Amino acid sequence: MTRKTRHIATSRRTRLVALSVALLVTAGVAGTAAASAVETGTGSTVSTERPTTATTRQDPPREAAALTGKARLDRPEHVITFAFDAHLPAGAFPDKATGKVGVRHQWPDGTVQWADVKVDCLVTGGKVAVVTGTVAKSNIAGQHGKRVGITVDDRPKGDRLGYSWLLNGHLANQPRGLGKCLGSAPIEKVDAKTGDFKVLPLELG
Repeated sequence: MTRKTRHIATSRRTRLVALSVALLVTAGVAGTAAASAVETGTGSTVSTERPTTATTRQDPPREAAALTGKARLDRPEHVITFAFDAHLPAGAFPDKATGKVGVRHQWPDGTVQWADVKVDCLVTGGKVAVVTGTVAKSNIAGQHGKRVGITVDDRPKGDRLGYSWLLNGHLANQPRGLGKCLGSAPIEKVDAKTGDFKVLPLELG
């Protein structure tokens, strides 16, 4: 075989290899397209590939208001504890609040009186909250179902608190008929060493 003949044969083999590669690539592309499409009765094709959609994580809506925390009053010889877990859902009016309030009073002679209150209203303005509720349980006779109101002033250097039975001297002496979200001025100081109250300012939807 002459040099010229060998050159022609090599060129033919090179073209055949290139053609084969091109055919394989074309077949692969066509196969992929066919796999992602389904032929309909009219002869047209419908893609079976799922469209990609971007998903964004949404945080739950902020509640409209809240009053939480537990602490004792700064009252010598008395151990008076208030505990709050009151919440108002986003977009709700104050009388749709839920939660509970616990009140416990140990007198100097050792007598302990307590009441568990079911929240029925919560309103906050800035760092001041007024919460009311009806007595659900108590060891004080005749208090079941009575509405009481408590005011909290959430201060950086020490919270303050007030209660609706202030003028009556005792929860048992407070008359019935208190309206929702009504309370007293926060005249009592809270012992900051025993806890803290947290007020979430009202945000109406």
